[in-house]
Amino acid sequence: MPPGGIDQAARFYGEVVGLERIDRPVTLGGVGAWFRAGSQELHVSEYEDFAPAPKAHPAFELTGADLDALAERLAAARADVRWDERLPGARRFYSFDPAGNRLEFLTRS
Repeated sequence: MPPGGIDQAARFYGEVVGLERIDRPVTLGGVGAWFRAGSQELHVSEYEDFAPAPKAHPAFELTGADLDALAERLAAARADVRWDERLPGARRFYSFDPAGNRLEFLTRS
């Protein structure tokens, strides 16, 4: 995130995407927010020379019902939802966090 973007990122990842916010160790210094996604963690921190990642991205796998509900929440929050049918055996879409980082959400059949 760019400097000053952590609060907006925390709202997006916690309230809109629905990830569980977890404690970030104070010993790491700086400003950041950590989230749990199943057995994985997403660590977001501020970076002075920030540039969004419009291509490289994490992918989050959900159930079909959860995928559709998330797409609706993102759209309601005015986040971009771009469905993509190019991956065989999967339904998926891309979205972007408030800083422009690309995210993938999918379910496999």
